[in-house]
Amino acid sequence: MNGHANGHANGHAKPLVTGERRDFTRWRIKDDKGRHTWHYLPSEEQVESWPQDVPTKYFLGLPTGQPDLPPATKPSESIDNCLTFYSKLQMPSGHWACEYGGPLFLLPGLVITWYVCDVPIDPAYATEIKNYLFARQNKDGGWGLHVEGHSSVFGTAMNYTVIRLLGGGEEDPRMIKARGKLHELGGAVNGPHWAKFWLSVLGVMEWDIVNPVPPELWLLPDWVPIAPWRWWIHMRQVFSPMSYVWSKKFSKPLTPLTRSLRNEIFTKPVGEINFASHRNSISPADNYHPKTWVLNLINFLLVWIWIPLFRTTSIVQKAEDWVWKLVQMEDANTDYACLAPVNAPMNTLVCYIKEGPASYSFRRHVDRLNDYMWMNHEGMLMNGTNGVQVWDTAFTILAMAEAGVASNPKWKPMLAKALAFLEDHQIRDEVADREVCYRQQRKGAWPFSTKTQGYTVSDCTSEGLRGTLLLQKVFGYPVQINDDRLKDAVNVLLTMQNAHSGGFASYEPQRGSELLEYLNAAEVFGRIMVEYDYPECTTAVVTVLTLFQRFFPDYRTSEIDIAKSRALKYIHEAQYPDGSWYGSWGICFTYAAMFALESLASQGQTYANSEAVKRGCKFLIDHIHPDKLGWGESYKSCEDKVYTQHPEKSQVVQTAWACIALMVAEYPDKEPIKAALTMIMSRQQRNGEWLQEAIEGVFNCSCMITYPNYKFYFPVRVMGMYVKRWGDEELLPRQRG
Repeated sequence: MNGHANGHANGHAKPLVTGERRDFTRWRIKDDKGRHTWHYLPSEEQVESWPQDVPTKYFLGLPTGQPDLPPATKPSESIDNCLTFYSKLQMPSGHWACEYGGPLFLLPGLVITWYVCDVPIDPAYATEIKNYLFARQNKDGGWGLHVEGHSSVFGTAMNYTVIRLLGGGEEDPRMIKARGKLHELGGAVNGPHWAKFWLSVLGVMEWDIVNPVPPELWLLPDWVPIAPWRWWIHMRQVFSPMSYVWSKKFSKPLTPLTRSLRNEIFTKPVGEINFASHRNSISPADNYHPKTWVLNLINFLLVWIWIPLFRTTSIVQKAEDWVWKLVQMEDANTDYACLAPVNAPMNTLVCYIKEGPASYSFRRHVDRLNDYMWMNHEGMLMNGTNGVQVWDTAFTILAMAEAGVASNPKWKPMLAKALAFLEDHQIRDEVADREVCYRQQRKGAWPFSTKTQGYTVSDCTSEGLRGTLLLQKVFGYPVQINDDRLKDAVNVLLTMQNAHSGGFASYEPQRGSELLEYLNAAEVFGRIMVEYDYPECTTAVVTVLTLFQRFFPDYRTSEIDIAKSRALKYIHEAQYPDGSWYGSWGICFTYAAMFALESLASQGQTYANSEAVKRGCKFLIDHIHPDKLGWGESYKSCEDKVYTQHPEKSQVVQTAWACIALMVAEYPDKEPIKAALTMIMSRQQRNGEWLQEAIEGVFNCSCMITYPNYKFYFPVRVMGMYVKRWGDEELLPRQRG
């Protein structure tokens, strides 16, 4: 491939059809200690003074100049070829960057915030956002919740609006087709709650269409079962600014453009629409999690009793003041980067309303929103977080350790830089007023992305600790993270186990009943209201605690043993009767199997002595893809919670996951694993990379998201494991001539 276009991170790129295009050789990504920002250089002087590096070229699909390598015939050669390429993608601060795209509901909040707050929009950004959205447009003219999803009102109405706000013309044939699809779905009034919120902020809808989002809920005593502090962190960090904006009923005054939009996204003249009658209107294409009768009753009581009769000015003021304080604490604790790209634009809007466009808070937010932007060969998108920096770096270390190359002088500098990045991004302190803002303990934790974002995540902490232990304790790398800090990581992990189940959730222990799902108002997502037990998070913790005890056998021994015992009980209970585990963060059953079987193996439970492990292995073997080359699972598995074969072919990443699971379980039959690795090696390109295939990740059951670096380090890991177990045999014939 000679380092040419690397394929889209979502595996199904379409030719770009647009008259606008910026010169891609002028784009640069800046790495500021893990913070990513994209810059378009307008002048020749700037281009000459800031040369375009290999990672930037790769992300943009430009020729990277990486040479063809000798074709690999053995796993060790494939590993070396991959690392030769992958090492060139390491960023200056030591991590690996990537697109974290897939969701198509993120850009609308950003662009609407820019528009209503009169933020000047970089023309290069505007051009490439339009290009990206047109490239992601479905054949029927619409857009979905994510890039592989069916067209929905949420995706179509919101992304149509984005293109119009950025200068797209209503008579563009692609926009005419999009309008046709939107009207076929019943128009924007059939959008979910978040769509109605943003279109009301824009002034295109009236606030009567939005079901109540009362900030007064934050005034409930903490002991109340539905108090917002009990909700999942993403829900409460969205609810806080959303409730403030809803309470203020902020809308941008109509402009010629938004007046025109009012005539485009509805199926009848806006003057004939009774917006209040559409509070609960929802297209079947969007209605993944229908509102419950409980939520409908609560909304009825709020609209007809609470708001007109009891919602006094003093209560409103008290609630808005407290929510504003919560927003301020979130901003201060993340340096205005915020938890994620949903609440970040909302917090920006709150600061604009409360403090004005000249305020530091608003201006800092506007700058920080750039952290979420990403360029690929189709254009500009909005990432699902401010990056995947810690997660990818930790897994890269693990893969190279498994592959037996961590002691190789050729790769030690790369791994030393990776370890330095983990050192820099371990969280060293607690947030201010932690109890007041309901934050989980975090000293010693690792986040998903960067320490600036600063949220504890159980599996990220586990993998960060694991990578550090492997390099410093197993392979003897110079100590960058001292023992006290390693113990800090264990301390925080021990606070994250759910008391009722023994499982581990993601950001914090479960705080509220799962019955709170009856109040799920998002409609497009499932399992969103509270934290849940996750097999992936639980097994990551068990595995690293076992490794930690090898080097610190006397540290909190009984507590760790009890935590592991309770977690293992949960892992067994979470296994389905058919032998599978449901994965909540990757697609899907293959992903969860890798984690579950590894954790069981760390406790000595293998195919030879464990019925649960045998059933787990049998499930994988029974679900080899029909092409007989490996494993390939569709994202529909996540939505339907039933294993669904990928409609096209086996997938490199999922095949690696399944083989890792089988090998850690000590599955005795070599042949299916050998055949699968042969397929993986056969798809490796001459420069050492693998091309992107289908989307790999998921959240909240229904929205898919990309992990493009999985296609590098999971094949490396699985091939290293194969060599350790069965030797470095020739799997592909050597090419002659």
